[in-house]
Amino acid sequence: MHPVSFFLRLSCLTIATVASGATLPAPDADDGGLTLPPGFRALVVADNLVVGKRVGNTPERLRFLAVAPNGDVYAKGKTGLIWALRDTDGDGRLDLVREFGPGDGGTHIVFHAGYLYHSSRKNIYRYKYTPGELVPSSPLEVIVRDLPAEKDHDAKAFAFDESGGMIVEIGSPYNVFADGDRRKGAKGKSDAEVAEFQKTYGGFWRFDPAKPGQTQADGTRFSTGQRHSLALQWHPASKNFFMVQMGRDNLNIVDPVHYDALDNAERVSEVMHRLRPGADLGWPRTYWDPIKQAHMLAPEYGGDNFKRADPDRYDKPVVAFPGHWAPLQMALYTGAQFPAKYHGGMFVAFHGSWNRAPRAQAGYKVAFVPFDAAGQPTGTYEDFATGFPGVDYFVNTRDARYRPGGVAVAPDGSLYIGETEKGRIWRVIYTGETASPASTEKKPSAVGAMAAAEALAGLDTPGGKTYTQVCAACHMPNGSGVPGMQPSLAGNAIVAGDPARLIDILLKSPAAVLPADREKFSNVMPPFAILGDADLAGVINFLRRNFAPGAGVVTAEQVAARRGQ
Repeated sequence: MHPVSFFLRLSCLTIATVASGATLPAPDADDGGLTLPPGFRALVVADNLVVGKRVGNTPERLRFLAVAPNGDVYAKGKTGLIWALRDTDGDGRLDLVREFGPGDGGTHIVFHAGYLYHSSRKNIYRYKYTPGELVPSSPLEVIVRDLPAEKDHDAKAFAFDESGGMIVEIGSPYNVFADGDRRKGAKGKSDAEVAEFQKTYGGFWRFDPAKPGQTQADGTRFSTGQRHSLALQWHPASKNFFMVQMGRDNLNIVDPVHYDALDNAERVSEVMHRLRPGADLGWPRTYWDPIKQAHMLAPEYGGDNFKRADPDRYDKPVVAFPGHWAPLQMALYTGAQFPAKYHGGMFVAFHGSWNRAPRAQAGYKVAFVPFDAAGQPTGTYEDFATGFPGVDYFVNTRDARYRPGGVAVAPDGSLYIGETEKGRIWRVIYTGETASPASTEKKPSAVGAMAAAEALAGLDTPGGKTYTQVCAACHMPNGSGVPGMQPSLAGNAIVAGDPARLIDILLKSPAAVLPADREKFSNVMPPFAILGDADLAGVINFLRRNFAPGAGVVTAEQVAARRGQ
């Protein structure tokens, strides 16, 4: 090692040792590309864990993190892999990597009471933890099995209280429980239908974490009235669960008369709730407007951007975050390494938005929520780790270099942060340094939302208007799609291919037409048989004109012929 590098490394180690009372690793010169509060540094401890990994046609994505009592790190993959990572040479990097797990999808992973718990789309599992053992040799136990898992919001979050209970979320497979969900003119289901639906979906259920083989029928409904939440933690001081809910989408698509794109971007909050037994959070009938600071009636249930829930019988949030930030893992800070203000507070990893156009995309950060000594949030939040996208302004989510997903506290008080798309893991440490680290250049994206949309030909045609009204909300105004959520249309083999298959997909949905082993996306496209033959032909021709030039024109007669089959 060069003498200068050696002394710089020694200096960093010395500062870290003085600040924490224990030797901490040397941070990266640029903090791994992150921007952190003064006194905090970071280093990349693992990288590219998911690059090139697929299950069938579906790319792997890194999800949540857990840290063992000895400091080993465990990362859960969305398709079901678990990575076990260890630092074998004491440099702070996780150089030993092993893979295991049942391989049936999932998100959440937690150490609790001597076990490593994790979830798939349908099951809650656990391994007995043997101290010092990297990959568990104990048999895999199924604690809860065969939970409902439909097209959307099927990941299962869970957490443990201090009285031997475990709550598990069963999210709603809908944006809003409505006929014509996510489409113009969607109408909310009746009170009786909502009540029946919420016997199975849209809430948390309480189970015994030590009893194998339970089903949903063995659980007790703990709370209801929510859309989907993965950010979940127990706070021992207040003896409450806290969660951050993912707010609804598509206000302006469902009701373009009363809501515009800016309303959709800014007026539906991601909300933190204190979960009490029996709580009703208001979904599907209402959403929380962070500007009006009120539960508003959803357009599917007669809302018009002015009508509030009156009387408001729903639990109010304790913190309101901006819309569409997509909260994923939440971690209670239980360490002593960070300054006192962080003790007992919550770190929330926000995956970042995909549908805030014409605003720039937002989120893509780890936020910190302060809690008081009684274990209650103070009502505010602040940025803790930013810089993940690598650009200051962007509309296309593919322009973001990294998207936060997991966050977990280590026994020494360090904070681990995981990224979903490439599988990078950072370790954040507190050194007390006042000098700024070497900065990484951030470049603005060259294409804004309106410029991207204007680049498409024929937006003023009937097919272009249908695309803007129906398709652009998910596939993006420029057709770029969102990785893992919905495919790009540019160069898409289905758009360019057999017109009969493309018509069938629009009439019946991809799930009904395409092979079961196709690449899966989180947002599931519904059938659009409600559109007329000419409307469907028009949008197909718009798609082909812009994304598959030379693919040929489709007629209304062709659509009518396929509709009859």
